[in-house]
Amino acid sequence: MHNIDEKYMKEAIRQAKKAYAIGEVPIGCVIVYQGKIIGRGYNRRTIDKNTLAHAELIAIKKASKKMDDWRLEECTMYVTLEPCQMCSGAIVQSRMTRVVVGCMNPKAGCAGSILNLLDMPEFNHQVELTTGVLEEECSQMMKSFFKELREAKKQKKKEKENDLQ
Repeated sequence: MHNIDEKYMKEAIRQAKKAYAIGEVPIGCVIVYQGKIIGRGYNRRTIDKNTLAHAELIAIKKASKKMDDWRLEECTMYVTLEPCQMCSGAIVQSRMTRVVVGCMNPKAGCAGSILNLLDMPEFNHQVELTTGVLEEECSQMMKSFFKELREAKKQKKKEKENDLQ
């Protein structure tokens, strides 16, 4: 299972790199059914000016269309960053079987960090969770993105101060 998980996480990382290339937080996602990718997504919140444009929701929408059903039973989601509360809720609602996470999100993650919406016995569906697949690569991409963002903000501030002089 580990090699298969890495194979598909690399595909999710490819999606995350698309987000990175357009200046979005680099989060990528793929959904797999019977060894085939049936949904892909990457973060597009800023570009689309849409709160709902998370990688997971985009991939769920595409996978549901491909399956011609809202139920994604027997599907596995591979996502580079731990899903937020909105995405975790959508994953549970979709009846996804399993989620594989690259790196955790201690500030907003709802698949184990803040809470685990994927495994609440009160819900009528629970989702199997695997974490830490290609964790270093996923984590490093996030760190690099935010470091570049901070540096760009500093540079803009410096340019603004120079303009005022």
